[in-house]
Amino acid sequence: MKMAPTILPLVTLFLAFSVSYLSIGDAETDEKLNGLKLNSHILQESIAKQINENPEAGWEAAINPRFSNFTVGQFKRLLGVKQAPKKELLSTPVVTHPKSLKLPKEFDARAAWSQCSTIGKILDQGHCGSCWAFGAVESLQDRFCSHFDMNISLSVNDLLACCGFLCGAGCDGGTPIYAWRYLAHHGVVTEECDPYFDQIGCSHPGCEPAYQTPKCVRKCVKGNQIWKRSKHYSVKAYRVKSDPQDIMTEVYKNGPVEVAFTVFEDFAHYKSGVYKHITGSALGGHAVKLIGWGTSDEGEDYWLLANQWNTNWGDDGYFKIKRGTNECGIEDDVTAGLPSTKNIVREVTDMDVDAGVSF
Repeated sequence: MKMAPTILPLVTLFLAFSVSYLSIGDAETDEKLNGLKLNSHILQESIAKQINENPEAGWEAAINPRFSNFTVGQFKRLLGVKQAPKKELLSTPVVTHPKSLKLPKEFDARAAWSQCSTIGKILDQGHCGSCWAFGAVESLQDRFCSHFDMNISLSVNDLLACCGFLCGAGCDGGTPIYAWRYLAHHGVVTEECDPYFDQIGCSHPGCEPAYQTPKCVRKCVKGNQIWKRSKHYSVKAYRVKSDPQDIMTEVYKNGPVEVAFTVFEDFAHYKSGVYKHITGSALGGHAVKLIGWGTSDEGEDYWLLANQWNTNWGDDGYFKIKRGTNECGIEDDVTAGLPSTKNIVREVTDMDVDAGVSF
């Protein structure tokens, strides 16, 4: 028998998130950035050397090709997570899960739902600060597969271009919980209807770092497709309690989730191993997709995550980060939603939209 998760009281919610979550992109970080030379290269041999010569680091650094020509300023623009207003901490449900479920020591959503091609696909957000949109849309499309066995690619561009001020500022950043609310109320069309990538594989707003948010057109690029009929929805938006057990259970039962964390200079140099911050200043908040967990050969617990900086960054686009100590705030802001059968009743029959999960 599946046991239903519970929602924490709103007072508990406020206490749990009011301090830690607001640390992403806060004023203190901005003050530190004032001293950086934004026109200098983000990748520095001195940083890579410091990490690789540190026996306690636990991870390997490299001069990743993805950012070989990026300045600190250009890299910072990719970190598009904006903090939620305090009032949102009181109005968003927080899901917890029973502790009785026995979880595996290692879990990888790519293997658990091997029929779901989207889970193992690494994308590239280009020069746009659209991480907040990628983390949400990628997690939702994966959940359509884990719940309904549907392999479907959804449009990051719909959310990025059409959510507007409700989500934030497009390529200049947005808020994950607002992204999930858009998915619940407005849905997103398929990638085929409104692609983020053009025919040569370049992700807009362009191959050059113009940072302009695409315009919302609300019309499929192919004339035989209808915008409204192409929409796919989430049931509702919620956050997961910032406890490793709850986060693991959520992923194990329902599929990948969106997480946000603080990025430091050394993270741009990540190549392999279990990341933890060693050196460098905080640059901003970043959102990615959490797909699993495990323990390294050295005995260090980690989270497994898919980034959207293409496969020439990190470990073929993936990275591991220390689990259980809230490294860089990775366990503070876990956001998700359940896939809805709205608009797909012809594709999915005899399924309860809330199957397996209730509030």
